[in-house]
Amino acid sequence: MSVQRRHRLYFVMMGSCVGLFVLAWGVVRLWSVTAAVVMCVVAMVIPPFAAIVANRRDPGERWWDESGDSQSDRWWRELDDREHK
Repeated sequence: MSVQRRHRLYFVMMGSCVGLFVLAWGVVRLWSVTAAVVMCVVAMVIPPFAAIVANRRDPGERWWDESGDSQSDRWWRELDDREHK
């Protein structure tokens, strides 16, 4: 899954979370407080999964290791070469 696709999925999940809260207390509570509470509980569960989706990485992705330090980056490349042989 590409980084752009993960970010898009994250924003869709968080948007649905905000949407559920707004609909629950702006509209649904007028008919059923229980349904509004259930919607909020569902919305409460979404953010941890959204964070997991957004922070997941592909096997070859190493963006967090690129420190800008040439010595450190060279050591990481050497380690990667050893693992692939």
